[in-house]
Parts: sequence; C-alpha cells; structure tokens
Amino acid sequence: MKMMHEHINFPGRCAIRIKKQEVSQITYPWHFHSEYEIFYVVEGKGTGFVADSIEPFATGDMVMLGSNLPHFWKNDETYERSDCNEKLKYIIIQFPFDFFDAQISTYPEFRLIGELLKRSSRGLQFPPEVSRQFSSSLLKLTEESGIERIILFLDFLNKLGKVKDYNLLAGEYYQKDNFDFGNDRLTSVLHHISTNYLQKIELEKVAEIAHLHPSAFCRFFREKTGKSLFEYVNDMRVSYACKLIIERTKTISQVCFEAGFNNLSNFNRTFKKQTGYTPSEYYREFNKR
Repeated sequence: MKMMHEHINFPGRCAIRIKKQEVSQITYPWHFHSEYEIFYVVEGKGTGFVADSIEPFATGDMVMLGSNLPHFWKNDETYERSDCNEKLKYIIIQFPFDFFDAQISTYPEFRLIGELLKRSSRGLQFPPEVSRQFSSSLLKLTEESGIERIILFLDFLNKLGKVKDYNLLAGEYYQKDNFDFGNDRLTSVLHHISTNYLQKIELEKVAEIAHLHPSAFCRFFREKTGKSLFEYVNDMRVSYACKLIIERTKTISQVCFEAGFNNLSNFNRTFKKQTGYTPSEYYREFNKR
C-alpha cells in the first residue's frame, strides 16, 4: 500500500480549513499533503506518527506540521471498545503552503510567522503547558468565519512564533527539499515499515517490496533517507520504547521485546545511542519532571 497523497478541498475557497472532531477511531492512513497542519488534542490520548518520529499525545498537546510531512494520528485503542463511552476530541487546522506568501517574504511584521513556518518543516510538538495557553484561541477559531477568522488566525500564528519551548519531530533528512515523496518504491517501503516495525523486519522482504536486489535496495534506501534500513527501523522502535517507558506500566524487559528488539543488550545499546540514556536512566529522568 502506498503512502496516500491527500488533496485537501477548502470549503467555499476559504483560506483556512478547520475541523473539530469527536471520534472513537481515526481511520485516515499514513499520508502527506502540501498544506500546513495544526493538530490540537482537546481531550483524549493516542500516538502521533510524523516521518520517523513516534510520540504519544494526550489532552492539551499540540503539533504543527510543515508542507508534505508524512504523518498519521492513531487513537488509543480503548476508544474502540464497545464498553467505552468516551471519544477522542481534537481540532485540526489546515492552510495552504503559500499562505500569505508574498506578505511573509516581504514585510517585517510577518517575520515571526515566516520563521514558524520554516521550523515546522520537521514538525513541532508543543507541550501542554504551552499549548493550553492557546486553547481558547483555537476553540474560538472553530466558531469564527470570514475575515474575523483570518485576523484571529494570524494573531494565533504570530504568538505561536514567539514560543521557544517545542520539540522537533522528524529527522533532518525529512525536510521536503531532501525527501522524494513521489517515489512509489519509497512510499511503499515506508508504509510497510510503519505498520510492521514492531515485528521482525527482513531485508529481503523489504527489498522485494521495492522490486530491488537487497544490495541495490540498501544503497537506494540510504540515498533516500540518509539512514540504513535498520537504523531507520531502530529509530522508530526506540521512539516507541520511550512511549512505553513514559506510560510506566511495563518493566524494561517487557518494553524491550514489545518494541521489537530481540535481546536486552542490543536494546540498551541502541536506546542509549539514540537518547543518551539507558532505558533505566531514561525512566528515572522522566520521573524527575
């Protein structure tokens, strides 16, 4: 299955598309689109997949995505149970990649917005203590229309541009100038990895999906992503392991195998290489916050 290229329609040719959703399940698959996107969690929890990043989200979290950044949002599975009466509530704002392009590149009053849009090329995750400052503005945006909505949205972006507390989500190679989103081989491979990275990933199988000999595939994958296949897979597994550790419901050994690693020594070594901490140190550091 290919990564989906979503073509977004703006109702009435409006400049901004805003949706306030309450769902038991998010069904939209791994995809990308040229528009910028802001995802704000009004209430609930789940997992966000942005390029090679996997991060849990919960009430109050907000993410901003640049143009053509692959992603999908996955609700927590508890919402899908028949005995669950709760729903995931979120707001999605989408706006064109050339939004106020001439003004942003010309007038100093738009400087903060321009810098924000550039930073979002790798995806920006804002913690709840930051994003909750904007919750009333986001909710008001869902109620406004016309020029009032545009004015409010520009004010929102300008204030967000002043925020320094955020995490970059995607690796450096995922900036749109480097990444070939139109490559069918690559999108098929990335979809396979994103849906199977917790299982055993075999080079021969992935190379077969790309219709390449394994040695040719290794060169192809590194050229397109800046990483080897298993560096890429391990990065995703470590991100998922971080999510499990943060949830505090499993032992380090359980996290190791659930995240797709087959032995503790390899897990500890790979985890420390990516995060700078062993899994146990990461757990202790997180509990200090």
